[in-house]
Amino acid sequence: MEKAKVYFTKEISSEAVLKMYKVLNKELPGKVAVKVHSGEAGNKNFLKPEFFVPVVEYVKGTVVECNTAYGGARNTTAKHKKLINDHKWDSYFDVDILDAEEDLRLEIPNGKVIKYNLVGKNIENYDSMLVLVHFKGHAMGGYGGALKQLSIGVGSTAGKALQHSAGRTEKQEECWSPDKIAGVIEFKEAMADAALSVVDYFKGEIAYVACMANISVDCDCDGNAAPPCMKDIGILSSLDPVALDRACNDLIINSDDPGKTQLLERINKLSGYRTIEAAEELGIGTTDYELINVD
Repeated sequence: MEKAKVYFTKEISSEAVLKMYKVLNKELPGKVAVKVHSGEAGNKNFLKPEFFVPVVEYVKGTVVECNTAYGGARNTTAKHKKLINDHKWDSYFDVDILDAEEDLRLEIPNGKVIKYNLVGKNIENYDSMLVLVHFKGHAMGGYGGALKQLSIGVGSTAGKALQHSAGRTEKQEECWSPDKIAGVIEFKEAMADAALSVVDYFKGEIAYVACMANISVDCDCDGNAAPPCMKDIGILSSLDPVALDRACNDLIINSDDPGKTQLLERINKLSGYRTIEAAEELGIGTTDYELINVD
């Protein structure tokens, strides 16, 4: 497999997000779903909707989200719609909660841990996807990047429960119980399986842009997330989510910012890189990449 191309700029702006999409030279066909993280209530680190206006308008996309599997402001459609409004996503974009009504089952015959995934049935309304990533830490995944956006991010409530329980249950009220919750490695491999199902569904019609800004050890799903522990790094883009996640993590590892220690401790403690390894083993992409600087 030839090296994947990952593009990088130190510039962090709305215009840079669009520039980093354009450099991919990938025209997303048909109706485009733009996957974002809407940010849990109380979270101060999530990237605000206005930051993404130029790129969403350029692809003529619809912002999409999915309900969560934990107690909070986004675990039902009604609450999530209110949160979307509170965070002003619907002031800028058409917004679609993919699992507002029904789920769609995606088979994963070669999955390491789970053999099917559940996503919102509204995904059937889209021909391609632009995944907008906010790279940061995560209390269970170690880090949150492109692979997490594909897996947990696109999973319906039942799909999230399935991944968090390594296939033991589809019920959000059960997936956190001690006899159901996935082990550290199981969870990473289940996420890789779920990511594969979404990549296969869109048949390669996905592009990824990752913003390394507001980098906290906590995810945007945490309503009381720790403040950023590192300085902003830049924006990356790729057509390969494995290469993109590897490149983002390598920028953290190679950074001279002392704040990286806190983030790396979390990633390593939770075996975060196993998601990348498992995704590569499943054939989603490669960790052999070329980092190309963009002025």
